[in-house]
Amino acid sequence: MEELLKFIVNALVDDKDSVKITKREEDHAVIFEVSVAQNDVGKIIGKNGRIAQSIRFILHSASHDDDKKYILKIK
Repeated sequence: MEELLKFIVNALVDDKDSVKITKREEDHAVIFEVSVAQNDVGKIIGKNGRIAQSIRFILHSASHDDDKKYILKIK
């Protein structure tokens, strides 16, 4: 799942070296915190948050068979 998220984020940003993804596991949730360069934050969030919403939808769809909930946080 982390590789999928990394692939999507790297495709969206200009500064691929500044992409950092940290993974934290809680009870029934996995939280991915994505940190990108200041200039690329808007590219990850998108207009009215549509890109971020789409990434969250992809994570949710990819985790359909898991019992865990995947959460995306953008720093």
